[in-house]
Amino acid sequence: MTGIQFVTDEKGRKVAVQIDLKKYGARLEDFWDGLISESRRNEKGIPIEKIKTDLLRRGRIRG
Repeated sequence: MTGIQFVTDEKGRKVAVQIDLKKYGARLEDFWDGLISESRRNEKGIPIEKIKTDLLRRGRIRG
């Protein structure tokens, strides 16, 4: 596959990958977003009303 190269250690094991961002940047960004989403799967959410209240209190939005 062009634009992708594996980096190997002294024993020939793949330890890293180099990706041509001009060619695959958008796909890599989608992949990264998926990883971030998955890592946050079990986090407790913040109710939207609390966010709105906090923003109003700080003067970031108008009620």
